[in-house]
Amino acid sequence: MAAMTFQDRQIEEAGGAPEGARGGMRTRWTIPTWGYMAMLVLAAAIWGLGTVVIKDAVDEIPPVWLVGLRFLSAGVLLSAVLAPRMVRTLDAGHVKAGAVLGSFVALTYLFNTTGLAYTTASNSSFLTATYCVMVPFLAWWLMRKRPSRFNVGAGVLCLAGIALVALPAGGGFSVGLGDGLTLVSALFCGIHITLISKLSPGRDALVLTALQFLVAGVIACACAAFVQEPPSLAVLVDPDMLGSLAYLIVCATCATLALQNVGLAHVDPAPASLMLSTEAVFGVVFSVVFLDEMLTVPMLAGFALIFVAVLVSEWLPLRLAAKEGRAEAMRETVSEPAIAPAFASEGFQDEERVG
Repeated sequence: MAAMTFQDRQIEEAGGAPEGARGGMRTRWTIPTWGYMAMLVLAAAIWGLGTVVIKDAVDEIPPVWLVGLRFLSAGVLLSAVLAPRMVRTLDAGHVKAGAVLGSFVALTYLFNTTGLAYTTASNSSFLTATYCVMVPFLAWWLMRKRPSRFNVGAGVLCLAGIALVALPAGGGFSVGLGDGLTLVSALFCGIHITLISKLSPGRDALVLTALQFLVAGVIACACAAFVQEPPSLAVLVDPDMLGSLAYLIVCATCATLALQNVGLAHVDPAPASLMLSTEAVFGVVFSVVFLDEMLTVPMLAGFALIFVAVLVSEWLPLRLAAKEGRAEAMRETVSEPAIAPAFASEGFQDEERVG
């Protein structure tokens, strides 16, 4: 049976729909909830493979140039697709917000992509995922939103996981250059996400995304012109490299944006965060399959702790809140049976939706 979409729920809560819009008379095809969940998992898998593609590409293209080419191209492509929409909505507020957010996109990927030149794709995948744990503490710093007990517990688990990942085979503790750069990129990613919640309300999300890509691409290309030699034309036109660039620009940047936005609009936040957090798992699997990377027992234990930390920080609180909401709705139904039928669908109204 097809799942009820968010729009359908609004129709039902409003007391019905016009004839022909519901039941057997409906002409609109609907996707079941598992289909939208599959979109989020597919986005995570594309990003996970993207880490492997970047790891391979930085051997031929300097990291800063790779970031510049990726985001400038993605920004131009997305702007072309959204041209009529950008003409209608672009204003000073969008430009200022895009400039700020795009700067942090540039910092995130400059550090992350450079870090991949000095660490494994497996380490990069899981160390990057630590931004999920950092966000609540960054929100406390930037927006005065106190972290919960789940966030604190996740932070402890995450630090333990990082310690195990950084533990070399010979014993002792050290954070390599690549791992350090990746953790800095996770910090900037966390700041970027925190600022999105502050700057994006009231603005067109897709237009703002296109502006971020353009700003990040321009910043990265400008930095690359000063610090690195540009890649040769022979490298850029190599069929394998063209395939890698096309994957990063079209699949790992533009297509994943569409999959994520559509999926988040139809899947509750708790399972959605769980689906997206599998990116790190895909990154490790693809690293082992395509790059022949070797994993030690401490590394696997560290990856597991980081993954659990992400679940504790992102998924568990939402899951418990959803259960409490359902329990409260049941209590209200029992205490006021006369009015229960009229408000049976109100439980859906409390579900947070990301549009």
